[in-house]
Amino acid sequence: MTDEAFWQLIGRAVEQPGDRDEHAEWLTEELTRLPLAQVVDFAVRLAAVRARADTPELLAAAHLIHAGSCSEYSFRSFRLWLLTLGRETFDAVVADPDGLAGVEQVRALAARPMREWSAQDWPEWESLDFAAHEAFDESTGRDCALAEELARLGVAESTGPVPPGGPVRLPRLAELFEGATVRG
Repeated sequence: MTDEAFWQLIGRAVEQPGDRDEHAEWLTEELTRLPLAQVVDFAVRLAAVRARADTPELLAAAHLIHAGSCSEYSFRSFRLWLLTLGRETFDAVVADPDGLAGVEQVRALAARPMREWSAQDWPEWESLDFAAHEAFDESTGRDCALAEELARLGVAESTGPVPPGGPVRLPRLAELFEGATVRG
């Protein structure tokens, strides 16, 4: 599976009607139609893309957006949500996390208190993490088969970003979420 095919699948999933869980269900169904090698490749590419977003700066951005409280698990889901923004935006915010301040979805979150965010507003896409695993398991009839295959290939789970050596500065995002810890 090429990078282009990976991003096309993500884009098509996001365009489907329904919520993010339904998008992931659609993606799972699409992946079951592919040869097992491509499902594995999708999972490998997803791990690599997520790892690119595993930076101290993006963790700081997630903390700002989440009103100062972003667990390791929330950050993992946040990085998957970044994929919903599309390849171009994903690449731009990985290169410059402060650029999230210019993203329409992030600006919409900053415009209202966190307690008013709907389930679809939250910057997370947890169910994406399971799409390839469910497709692989369904295709092979074995539970946890993709995890075993990824381990055999040496694809490791992310351990989280290395803490920054100094303060992380995200001035535009900080201004956008000024007072974020008291908004919720």
